Amino acid sequence: MIADRRYGFIGGLAKEVISRRQTAEDRLSISDKIDRIVTNRYLGIPIFLLAMWAVFQFTFKVGDPLIGWIETFFEWFGGAVGMLLERVGAPGFLNSLIVDGIIGGVGSVLVFIPNIFLLFFAISLLEDSGYMARAAYIMDRFMHTLGLHGKSFIPLLIGFGCNVPAIMAARTLENKRDRLIAILIIPLMSCSARLPVYVLFAGAFFSERQGLVIYSLYLLGIALAVMMGMIFKRFMFKGETSHFVMELPPYRMPTFKTTFIHMWERGSSFIRKAGTTIFTVVILIWALSNLPVGVEYASQESILGRIGSFAAPIFKPAGFGRWEAAAALLFGILAKEVVVGTLGVIYGAGEAGLTDIVSQYWTPLSAYAFMVMTLIYIPCAAAIGAIKRETNSWGWSAFAVAYTLILGWLMAVLVYQIGRLVGLS
Repeated sequence: MIADRRYGFIGGLAKEVISRRQTAEDRLSISDKIDRIVTNRYLGIPIFLLAMWAVFQFTFKVGDPLIGWIETFFEWFGGAVGMLLERVGAPGFLNSLIVDGIIGGVGSVLVFIPNIFLLFFAISLLEDSGYMARAAYIMDRFMHTLGLHGKSFIPLLIGFGCNVPAIMAARTLENKRDRLIAILIIPLMSCSARLPVYVLFAGAFFSERQGLVIYSLYLLGIALAVMMGMIFKRFMFKGETSHFVMELPPYRMPTFKTTFIHMWERGSSFIRKAGTTIFTVVILIWALSNLPVGVEYASQESILGRIGSFAAPIFKPAGFGRWEAAAALLFGILAKEVVVGTLGVIYGAGEAGLTDIVSQYWTPLSAYAFMVMTLIYIPCAAAIGAIKRETNSWGWSAFAVAYTLILGWLMAVLVYQIGRLVGLS
């Protein structure tokens, strides 16, 4: 007892009068202390869900005012260009192509740039701090209880950015069975290309709870991925799940430069796609909206209208059985951002905000069902190609297309029909 008291006094005195620089070992011990909380068996997943909720709240609280400014700019720009073309005597079809097609279609997608960059900024902060490695560790235990490989969480996490590199990242899984399961469920992860659709409809119908509504869609994608993974493992890919070993890095304070670089690398790909793929597709959609010659622009009698009208009855039980919605979903297979671009071309959003226009044709319930459908149905063309490359089989690609289409339709119908039963509109 005397020795304990003596060394206790010495230890207390030393803490009061001695200062020392923090070493790598000290930082590691601090990381261990934090990990006792954030990787706790019971607290780990709730903390992860809270962190992701905070990411979405930050994204939409900060991004919404910026979206309003960009939308106002494109409304003004479309009107100014239209007036200029009229003054110089440009043909009507050229005016329609530039204002309704290019500015209305591409512009309706570009207005969501602030939200996309802010989302990547927040995720980069979590990654650079070392927390995302903990998230993979936390989900490893959870996914093993479901019979899935814990390492699968890393490709799934990448899928929030883009499904294509996420599918390619499944190569890191040594077991072929685990690799196939991961490839098949990655398309259920809500990539950044779907975000413009969410922001458009959530902003139109759920402005006060926009972050929460979009957060629920991301959680729904995760839940469906876990459910389908369990089904695939039980009925299609039986066998033992291999173990997951990873090293947790110490926590670090993210630097602005590194975070900005990561944000720009991911967000700039969205801008490049808007200037290439989306630009090409909206011109195609504009042409289909004007053919055959003599029909009213973007009417049901146009080729685009006929294509949408053919598919529209399928979506009637889900609450959005309009030809415009069906056409947007069909062209969204090329690239998910094109869903918004298609609506921008059809509704001529160069002269009025697309958010105001869609609120006239959807209800809050049908809008949420439409977002659920967009989340789940058919991977984009690039993702389908990636599945073919990684599996070396068109059969698995066709299976991914078929099951996601059926699952998306079922979930959208369930959301709409259950919502009506409980009195929602």
